[in-house]
Amino acid sequence: MSDDYFQVILLIERLHRQFLDVVKLELDALRVHDVNNVQALMLFNMGDAEISVGELTMRGYYLGSNVSYNVKKLSESGYLVAERSMHDRRSIRVRLTPKGRTLRDRLDAAGHW
Repeated sequence: MSDDYFQVILLIERLHRQFLDVVKLELDALRVHDVNNVQALMLFNMGDAEISVGELTMRGYYLGSNVSYNVKKLSESGYLVAERSMHDRRSIRVRLTPKGRTLRDRLDAAGHW
């Protein structure tokens, strides 16, 4: 791997961590404490779609185990509805609740991201 390529990868990772810090600041400013920055980013990336956990993993470039954990936490907090697919019982479909859409919209308005 070339040194330039490696440096770009390091910069992208650093930028992502810094963006997560900005998301955390937005959550703090909105006084939202039941969602972490990664979970908020997941809500934002979902949009209004109903998608599988696998699709969410591919869309957001999250690690699979972290997605499952965060989906569980977001469901418990009332931001997501998670249901087994009727067609493939192994697959879990998720969608935002009204509470999840409200937070996504508040973050969008606050951060313009």
